[in-house]
Amino acid sequence: MMTRVAALTQRELAATFLSPVAYIVAAVFLVASGYLFMSNTLIEGGEASMRFMLESMAWLLVFAIPMLTMRVLADEYATGTIESLMTAPVTDVEVVIGKFLGVLIFYVALLLTTVVHVVLLFKYGAEDLGIVMYGYLGMVLLGAMYVSVGLFASSLTRYQLVAALIGMGILAIFTVLVNGLASWKGGQWRVVLGYVNVFHHFKDFSRGILDTGSIVFFLSTTLFFLFLAVKVMESKRWR
Repeated sequence: MMTRVAALTQRELAATFLSPVAYIVAAVFLVASGYLFMSNTLIEGGEASMRFMLESMAWLLVFAIPMLTMRVLADEYATGTIESLMTAPVTDVEVVIGKFLGVLIFYVALLLTTVVHVVLLFKYGAEDLGIVMYGYLGMVLLGAMYVSVGLFASSLTRYQLVAALIGMGILAIFTVLVNGLASWKGGQWRVVLGYVNVFHHFKDFSRGILDTGSIVFFLSTTLFFLFLAVKVMESKRWR
C-alpha cells in the first residue's frame, strides 16, 4: 500500500508543479507573505513576532488552497483519466491519500519559503523559537485541513471552477461565518461555535500555545473530509 500511495503522491506532485494555476497561487502567496512581513513585523517599533503574518496568511489560504486542489479530481473526471485510476490496482483510499499528500507537500514547500522571514526576525528581533515552531505547526495542520476540504470539493464535480468555489464556500463557513457568529452569539452557542471555529484553534498555535484539543480538531476534521472524498469516489465507481 505504501508503495502505491508513494507512486500516486509523486504523480500528483508532478502534476501540481506542472500546473500554471499552482505557480500563480505560489506567486501570490510569496508576494503577500513578504508584504505582510515587511509592513507589519519588520518595522521600527513593531512587534517582533510572526503571529500577525501567520494569522493573515491563514485568511489568505481560505481562497488559495481551493485553487490548488480544484483540479485534483475534477480534472480526472473531465479528461476521463479517472477510468484508468478506477481500473488500476489501487483503492479509492490510496488515490485520495496520494492526491492529498501531493498537494500537501507542495503547500509545505511554499510554507518553507517563508523561513527566510524567520531568519530576518531572529537577526533583528527577539522572537522565541518555540513560539515560531508552534506557529508553523499550526500552519501545517491548518493547511492539511484546507487541502482535505478542497479535495472533497474537487471530488464532487468535473468542473474545476465549481470545485474551487465549493471549497472556498465550505472553508468560508468554517472560518468567516463561524468566526462572525462566535463574536455575536453568547452563552452555550458561543462555546459550540468556538469549538468549530478554525481560527480560534489556529490562534492558539500562532500565540505559542500547544493545545491538544486544537490538534485533535484539525486532525479529525482533515480525516473527516478525506473520508467524504473516498465515499464520493466510491459512489461514482458504482454509477
